[in-house]
Amino acid sequence: MTALLDHLRTHKTPSRWLAALRALVRTDSLWLIVLAAITGILAGLAVSLITFTTLLAHNMLAPGYKRLSGLEHVAPWRALLVPATGGLLLGLWHYALQRHNRHRPVDPIEANALHGGRMSLRDSLIVTGQTILSNGCGISLGLEAGFSQIGSAFGSRIGRNLRMHRADVRLLVGCGAAGAIGSAFDAPLAGAFYAFELIIGSYAFPLLAPVACASLCALAVVHLTGETLPAITMTIPQDVPPLAYPLLAVLGGISALIGVTLMKSAAYAEQVFATCVRPVWLRPMVGGLLVGGLAILSPTVLSSGHIAMRAGLVNPPLFWAAIGLLLLKAAASTLSIGSGFRGGLFFASLYLGVLTGAAFASVVTPIMDISLALCTVAGMCALATAIIGGPLTMILLTLETTHSANLTAAVALTALVASFTVKRIFGYSFATWRFHLRGENIRSGVDVGWMRTLTVGRMMRTQLDLLDASTTVANARTIFAGRMPRYIVLHDGYNHYAGLLESNLIQSIAIAPDQPLAAIVDNDGEVLSPDYSIGHAVAAFERTARPALAVTDKDGRILGILSERYVLRRYAEELERTRRELAGEKHGK
Repeated sequence: MTALLDHLRTHKTPSRWLAALRALVRTDSLWLIVLAAITGILAGLAVSLITFTTLLAHNMLAPGYKRLSGLEHVAPWRALLVPATGGLLLGLWHYALQRHNRHRPVDPIEANALHGGRMSLRDSLIVTGQTILSNGCGISLGLEAGFSQIGSAFGSRIGRNLRMHRADVRLLVGCGAAGAIGSAFDAPLAGAFYAFELIIGSYAFPLLAPVACASLCALAVVHLTGETLPAITMTIPQDVPPLAYPLLAVLGGISALIGVTLMKSAAYAEQVFATCVRPVWLRPMVGGLLVGGLAILSPTVLSSGHIAMRAGLVNPPLFWAAIGLLLLKAAASTLSIGSGFRGGLFFASLYLGVLTGAAFASVVTPIMDISLALCTVAGMCALATAIIGGPLTMILLTLETTHSANLTAAVALTALVASFTVKRIFGYSFATWRFHLRGENIRSGVDVGWMRTLTVGRMMRTQLDLLDASTTVANARTIFAGRMPRYIVLHDGYNHYAGLLESNLIQSIAIAPDQPLAAIVDNDGEVLSPDYSIGHAVAAFERTARPALAVTDKDGRILGILSERYVLRRYAEELERTRRELAGEKHGK
């Protein structure tokens, strides 16, 4: 599909055909749903292909057995050799990319928050390939990072090739992520709300149709290709005792603490690897050896842990077994991330949550007769919410995975407590925490990129009324006789900024005519840089309480002038545009 769109845009196809298609999409939301469905189909095909390729690679660790976390035993030499070899290949791949000065790939959340949905399909294919290599050699991370990356990239590419509005491109990025996650977990509602909560950053009723359509189309493709697992069969309690809810709230709080600890540990592991293993290309190999050593103790730490999670739901382990597996899986995932492997913690967080719930049930059962299945399901939802974010997404994913609709209230309680606790004591999900470590202040996929692209250099007025700072008041009155500008920019003999003067000062009878303009202007050196965003400009006006400020380069040469009134008007216009997009008003028909 993307190749066809490239052909329509760059080859001999008349440009009016592409313009007509673009006009249809912009004026009729039905065509936007069609594009969302196409994006979902591409995402579903990608999920099927990635899953098939990865499971094929798993035969290196366990010939004839594709789901590694369900193994009871793995040959020690394979457990050490395969992850280490995969890590070496990944490290050399990273090294080759760095030598070619490849920029850092943009993920779907960052693309929607800062770049208007713009993603590189080539970079996304690289990320997906690295994710397949990481998971294929048994590293303790999930494939969801590759799923959502490539699905979102398809949506972005379609929107960009059709030169669609910024809001439409962002929506298609969300549709790609919804299709990828919904089909990967066999949970279409969870996939849709994953897009709303994490990728798009808000929910609006007019956006539901395209996002849900993409999720359902992707799921249909995955089912047709047969890359799905059978439904989980487990004994679910028919009701929840009222006294169990306080204990479930405690479980939510404990899950939040474990999630925060895991996220901080991953960042700390990166620092340790950077300090102890200097060559960047060697770090994944060392990490692979360490993860392989843990796999000798328990193969459940291998790969995403999806099968181990399902086994834990059906037959939950006892307290000490649950604690041991929890520590091993958390250590393996932390080492995998810290050493530079590609992948996510989505699948891993579900398994860790099951183990947390099983251990919690073993502790509280002597106090109160509470269902073990209830604790494992609630723990799965709570810990996933703490690490990934998106409580509604995780509630729906848990209910769709376990078919336990009668536990909705209990699951929702643990998810909300976990989400609230993480926000109070930490403030980030795993994805946004990694943005924070890179210096990006992004909390969701809500579009804030306009604040960075709308710079002072784009807003400033370059037609200026300039005077030398040594000019007298009388000469200034003569120069501007019959046309008095509002602001006069003063400069010295080298065209360096010397002050900003309001014209009403030189008209005042209290000012002596022979005074130089430099004597009546208050120049404290407060100026704007053309690289400042609109947010920086608003902050500068609030700090100085001035109606206008000059814009200069780093050497102090005058470039323009910017007024507070104009900045606030543009700021209000952009906020209103963002509000309309968040409310889905642009897409309503």
